[in-house]
Amino acid sequence: MTTAEYLGVPEPELAASGALHTAREIEQQPRMLAQTHALLSQLRERIEAFVGPVARDPAARIILTGAGTSAYIGQCLAPLLDRQLAARVDAVPTTDIVSCPRLYVDPDRPLLLVSFGRSGNSPESLAAVELAEALVPGVRHLLVTCNPDGALGRVAARQAMTLQLPEETHDASFAMTSSFSCMMYATLAALAGVEALDARIAAVADAMARVIADARPALQELALRGFDRVVYLGSGPFQGLAREACLKLGELSNGAVATCFDSPLGFRHGPKTFVTDRTLVVVFVSGDATTRRYDQDLVDELRQDGCAARVIEVTAHPRPQAARDTLAVPGMAAARDVELLWPYVAVAQLYAFFASRALGLSPDNPNVQGTVNRVVQGVRIHPLAD
Repeated sequence: MTTAEYLGVPEPELAASGALHTAREIEQQPRMLAQTHALLSQLRERIEAFVGPVARDPAARIILTGAGTSAYIGQCLAPLLDRQLAARVDAVPTTDIVSCPRLYVDPDRPLLLVSFGRSGNSPESLAAVELAEALVPGVRHLLVTCNPDGALGRVAARQAMTLQLPEETHDASFAMTSSFSCMMYATLAALAGVEALDARIAAVADAMARVIADARPALQELALRGFDRVVYLGSGPFQGLAREACLKLGELSNGAVATCFDSPLGFRHGPKTFVTDRTLVVVFVSGDATTRRYDQDLVDELRQDGCAARVIEVTAHPRPQAARDTLAVPGMAAARDVELLWPYVAVAQLYAFFASRALGLSPDNPNVQGTVNRVVQGVRIHPLAD
């Protein structure tokens, strides 16, 4: 009988080291993307009827919201969706809505609140829905969740639609991986139109699968180098992705690796002092020709400085002169940046996974102290003051 492997490691070894859930959930993502697309295709008419009146209204607002990794879904998608839809699209974490509701929620504008929840049980997610209900007449809620038993999918709202994703996306690991990628895809399909993705889903899923398979050895080698600082940089939607990459590494290393994120242009304005001779810098390079020049300028500058231990460019447009320090995404040279989000995030997830194992931690539960939890604890929700 052949022993199953995930990320090149036999299943019994992963189970014994507390890494099985994380490895399986990273590797399953291309398949889960295809399933999510099929689900959204079946629901396309219902979704359009629910979100269309807000999305087509120039006076309306769409807020993409969640906490932690779920918040970064919104930060990746908001600038892209804001260009496509008539409504204004913003990414506002639930943690900001709950603490400063009147700063972020406008009672005088029609609102679609898009809430993300892997478990659907985060107290801020539930409180954000309740605050929007209290403050905005006629608010609509699109609830994107991975847990069929979560509270988010059962909220008491006047106008709500739940996108219940395949149960396998309800990651059992401490860190969100397939839940992030599939909730992000479902939201893009729901708001931009699933039919716009029909011709591209196979290429996106294939590119992600090839990165998971082909970039694995290089990322494992980098993780074994023991960098004590890692910088993730990206322009446009990739700045949100850089933030998610930092969180993933921070979670799976249990804080042992210091992280920093920024845009390539912004990095020169002070944050560049973070770089030492034990720092790995990873740049998510844009597919846009103009933006890519700025990204590559910063990559070349950092290499010429000679201060960082390694500078890696993740790109669909590999440069022959930088082959040693390039993680190439094959077959995506004509892709839009939104399509690169999925293969690019696989790089960050893989590096965090291998870094966790190199540190002797269990990726499925790296924080043995229990100071942070899979579903946040210790949050006290206060009533809305007059």
